[in-house]
Amino acid sequence: MNIRYRDLSINDPFMKQELLEAVDKVFTHGKIILGPEVTEFENLVAKFCHTQHAVGVSCGTDALYLSLRVLGVGPGDEVITTPLSWIATLNAIFLTGATPVFVDIGKDLNINPDLIPDAITSKTKAIVPVHFTGRICKMDKIMNIAKKNNVFVVEDACQAYGAKLNGIISGAFGDLGCFSMNAMKVFCSYGEAGAVVTNSNEAYEKLLSYRYNGTINKEDCHTPGINARIDTIQAAMMNINLKYFDAIVERLRQISKYYNEELKNIVECPLEDESFHTYYSYTILIKKREKLVEYLQSKGVETKIQHPILMPYHTAYRDKYPMYELPVAEKLVDQILCIPNHSKLSDAEIEYVVSTLKGFYQ
Repeated sequence: MNIRYRDLSINDPFMKQELLEAVDKVFTHGKIILGPEVTEFENLVAKFCHTQHAVGVSCGTDALYLSLRVLGVGPGDEVITTPLSWIATLNAIFLTGATPVFVDIGKDLNINPDLIPDAITSKTKAIVPVHFTGRICKMDKIMNIAKKNNVFVVEDACQAYGAKLNGIISGAFGDLGCFSMNAMKVFCSYGEAGAVVTNSNEAYEKLLSYRYNGTINKEDCHTPGINARIDTIQAAMMNINLKYFDAIVERLRQISKYYNEELKNIVECPLEDESFHTYYSYTILIKKREKLVEYLQSKGVETKIQHPILMPYHTAYRDKYPMYELPVAEKLVDQILCIPNHSKLSDAEIEYVVSTLKGFYQ
């Protein structure tokens, strides 16, 4: 078999027809920029996340950057975050002019909240927890720390749309919550898109301005900004995708449950906890990663390392900041490996992935 890590094709004829009809509707009314489908999309996302507002933006990176700008984060400020994320998290912080401060992770691959208090200084303006692979961070602890120290929380929920903890949806814990909806995400567009959710009326009004080059009424620029508008066509297609979202997540959780049961005695599987994990990726921890990757590839099983370089160690940043004590992150980043878990996998393909992994260790 040839098992793809991700399959971005649309095979369901009913879904494909709905998507094409949604695009045709946009072409017909011609409101390509911030058309009515964008308003519908924002209303659906806010309702789903149980927040007062949602603002569609062009990508997850812009969602993070604009959220920090809205909170006034800038030069002289410090922003606490995890070292393990896609580089977009760090880029967004850096581009505000603020200084990132990295706190080590736990075995769940998320920021360790017990280490956050020691990283807080008089310059700390915000905490950016990342819900890595679709698992929510220990947000109760993080929010208590933030409240005690009077700092903002911007959730990087880019990989975790629909994840839940104690009945609260990802993105709804902090002052603002950020989502990426690119083509690889569980709730996806067919290119690039993102959203920010918030319960703050002030933040909402600023976001509407900041995504439109800092203008008011699309004319007078009050704050220098960027073009981060969401495309109407992407919003229209995501409105269709949201109808299928729950079924997709349920399938991902079924696959992950099977992996957990079959692989728990040969590799380190994702930790089970009280959160509702949406499994943007199914990440195992192994010690012979290079050999396993080569073996799986030879058997037709595609894998991905997400992400192989800790954010502060990227070429653009490794000489900018002091060395941090990140023993857990430095250890686990060399062990993480993502195996196929997309919703289009058949039972036979899932069983093949498991038997292939077992064959390597046997």
